[in-house]
Amino acid sequence: MPNEELQKMKDRIKVLEQKKRVLEHKVSNEARKERTRRLIQKGALLEKYLEEESMSLKDTENLLKVLANFTNKNKEYVIRQIKSLDEEVH
Repeated sequence: MPNEELQKMKDRIKVLEQKKRVLEHKVSNEARKERTRRLIQKGALLEKYLEEESMSLKDTENLLKVLANFTNKNKEYVIRQIKSLDEEVH
């Protein structure tokens, strides 16, 4: 009798471990899809507002570095400008 119970528990553990792997894969897959969607949306915005689809990847990276540098040095100004644009929309 104890061996049967032990085997049932081992079988149950195997089932639960498999369910865990499936759920972990699902969560990972969903996170990847969300990230991909976010990257596509941001890339589309970048192209929309730069209006320069032919810019090379390296040039785009350099432009973003310049913008990041400006933003980091002028955070308060940038935050005010963003709030001002948000108010215009609403």
